Amino acid sequence: MKPRISLITLGVDNLQASVSFYRDGLGLATEGILGTEFEDGAVAFFDLQAGLKLGLFGRKSLAKDCGLPASTGSQGGPEFSLAHNVASKAEVDQVMAQAATAGARILKPAEDTFWGGYAGYFQDPDDHLWEVAWNPHWPVPDA
Repeated sequence: MKPRISLITLGVDNLQASVSFYRDGLGLATEGILGTEFEDGAVAFFDLQAGLKLGLFGRKSLAKDCGLPASTGSQGGPEFSLAHNVASKAEVDQVMAQAATAGARILKPAEDTFWGGYAGYFQDPDDHLWEVAWNPHWPVPDA
């Protein structure tokens, strides 16, 4: 696995209010909420620095996407995930296998996604949530 984090996703209770906070309150640029045509797909992205984005995803949607139980607030459900974007579906499978060999718990094996990509989730030994994804809309800069 190359040391490349491209997306930090925060699970939020109210996506519209959170977008307003980051966009209007903190001045971060965004295209707004995307993916509303998909059940549990609404998300917003903000450019942070070269190659790094902040994602806001409904807490229940994040839980459903990775296969963990939903919760509200900090009551044990997923609060955030680190995303490692790669250049191909094959590389997603390779990184997921590497993580499993290293002792990760595979929460959701890699599969085609509703948004046109390919992704899976694992937890590290301390239960931190990682998504490994190939996104055809986000080229990997050093691939």
